[in-house]
Amino acid sequence: MSVAFVKEESAETAAETLLPDRPVSPHPNLVTEAGLKALELQLQQAREAYHAANTIEDVNERRRQAAGPLRDLRYYAERVRTAELVPDPTSSETVAFGSTVTFARDDGRVQTYRIVGEDEADPKAGTISYVSPVARVLMGKSIGDVASIGEQELEITAIA
Repeated sequence: MSVAFVKEESAETAAETLLPDRPVSPHPNLVTEAGLKALELQLQQAREAYHAANTIEDVNERRRQAAGPLRDLRYYAERVRTAELVPDPTSSETVAFGSTVTFARDDGRVQTYRIVGEDEADPKAGTISYVSPVARVLMGKSIGDVASIGEQELEITAIA
C-alpha cells in the first residue's frame, strides 16, 4: 500500500469525524418541564450512542460512528446546562410562555399552538418556539385582541 493512499484515507477519515458543532441559539434557553425532560433524555441517548460507538474495534470506523453522537453530546450537554425552567402560566388572561393559544387568521383558518422553548418546538405537533414570529406577536395579548404579522391579522379566540 502506498503512503499517499494511507494519507489520503486518513485525511478523508478525519474530515468525516470532525463534524461542526450544532448551532446554539443566542436566545435564552427557556424550557417547559416537559422540554427539560426531553433534553435530558436526548442527552442520555447521545451519551449511550457515543459509548456504543467507542466499543467498535476498527479505529477509523469507531471515529466515524462516534462523530455524530459526540456532536449531539456536546449540544445537549450545553442545552441542559443553560436550560431555564419556566413554570406553567398561572393565568389564562394573557398569552405567555407555556400558554396554549387559539387564534383565527384572516383567511378563516383557526390554529392552536402551545408556546414552548426552541428545542421542543414542533409546529406539526402543535408547539411553536417563543422566539417565532407568531409567538412574539401573540405574547402579552388577551382573548379578542388582534395581532398583525406581515399582511395578516390574527385574532386570539382562546388561551389555556
